[in-house]
Amino acid sequence: MEKDWVKIFTTNQTFRAEIVKGMLQEYGVNAVLVNRVDSSYLVTLPGMAEIYVHQSQEAEAIKLLQENPENEE
Repeated sequence: MEKDWVKIFTTNQTFRAEIVKGMLQEYGVNAVLVNRVDSSYLVTLPGMAEIYVHQSQEAEAIKLLQENPENEE
C-alpha cells in the first residue's frame, strides 16, 4: 500500500467490506479494499478484508462509519 493511506475498517466478511467501501465512495471518500481473505481456506482460516483511505480523508471516513452503525464489525 502506498504511503499516506490508513486502514479504517477490517472485517472477515468481504461483502461487508464492499458495502462500507461503496458507502464511503457515495460520500466522495476514495476508499480501497484490500482483500486478504483466501477463499480456498475460508472455512478454516478466514482472512481479513481491509478498507484503506487516504489520510487526508481519514477523519471524514471515520465520522461516516460512526454515523452508520450497521457498518461496524
